[in-house]
Amino acid sequence: MKSPLKSPIKSILSLIFISALIAIAVVTSQLYGFATRGFGPLAQDTAIVEITKNSRPHEVAKLLRDQGLVSSADKFVLLGRVLRRWSGLKAGEYEISPRMTPLEIFSIINSGISMAHVVTIPEGANLFQVADEIEAKGLAKKNEFVAACRDPEFIQELGFKDPLPPSLEGYLFPNTYYFVRAMKVKEMIRQMVRLALATYEELPHFRAEEHGLTRHQIFTLASIIEKETGAPQERPMISSVFHNRLRKKMRLQSDPTSIYGIWETYHGNITRSILHSANPYNTYTNPALPIGPIANPGREALRAALVPAQSEFLFFVSMNNGTHKFTSTLKDHQGAVTQFQLDRKAREGKSWRDLQKTLKPGDQGYKKPTVSLPTEKKTPDSGTGARAKSAGF
Repeated sequence: MKSPLKSPIKSILSLIFISALIAIAVVTSQLYGFATRGFGPLAQDTAIVEITKNSRPHEVAKLLRDQGLVSSADKFVLLGRVLRRWSGLKAGEYEISPRMTPLEIFSIINSGISMAHVVTIPEGANLFQVADEIEAKGLAKKNEFVAACRDPEFIQELGFKDPLPPSLEGYLFPNTYYFVRAMKVKEMIRQMVRLALATYEELPHFRAEEHGLTRHQIFTLASIIEKETGAPQERPMISSVFHNRLRKKMRLQSDPTSIYGIWETYHGNITRSILHSANPYNTYTNPALPIGPIANPGREALRAALVPAQSEFLFFVSMNNGTHKFTSTLKDHQGAVTQFQLDRKAREGKSWRDLQKTLKPGDQGYKKPTVSLPTEKKTPDSGTGARAKSAGF
């Protein structure tokens, strides 16, 4: 005989079980709908989401909800737990569209493929300008970048031998780089230096021995060549002038070297006191080459330093249009200075930018109108010996 209580209990349990199944089905249906549909409007811009190391699920979900990328933080947390996606969460900076479904968002934040920041280093930028660009992209602080470039232990770690260069100036190779925010500053620098040294090895570097110069001196000379002209075709001739001066033990007298020696206090105007300032970079006061590069030279400047043109020129002076007048004697040089620099009419309305007007996209030396990094102003009479008195030679 059946107990009269069993039938009602069984019915209640069945009802509970059915209700639970319905509830699970409803939640599953809602979660499926949440997981497979984007939340934001089609017109909404993408958002940058930075996930830091050891971020918790609810922190990530709240960040996504606050940026309008998911409709519910709780559902996103639950979805990740059901699908066991939280264990695959990777720190990084991700570009996410509100049109993406939560499933697609999980695929991105589990991938570890962070958004890359484009950093373009133009030829002739110095390490302080590179540091400015790195800071502008939010990748590192300027002082952190400069300090790393001056760290002797790090410089030695990169393969440089004693005597170590004073900094990595000259070895931050001009190029376009793609850095992620999670990258350490020394790793960014490492990439630049590796490319600089690899480029040098591809060039006829054995020629350095022919000139009696070390690799470091070639990089130093290349940096001066890079800063002295905006006309690519002039680099080998500029190089010949400096090689000729070095052989004759003449001072190089390059304005950019005097500027670099006081870069951190320089305000854009060259004065007589700057030209005669005592610092290890100023080639007006120091014989031969500076103690290191004054900027970061590109491939062609390095090539010009290694393979100069054959000439007897010892001087050059700006012709105010981005090119120079080359001369072999002090008398001829002084005549060129009078013609192109002391005569105001010769300078009026002219600029080194005039050279760019003659170049078209695809031509060697062509640069887009907008330059990524600022460079210091060129003085009107920039050029070897343009400011020097006769006694200086």
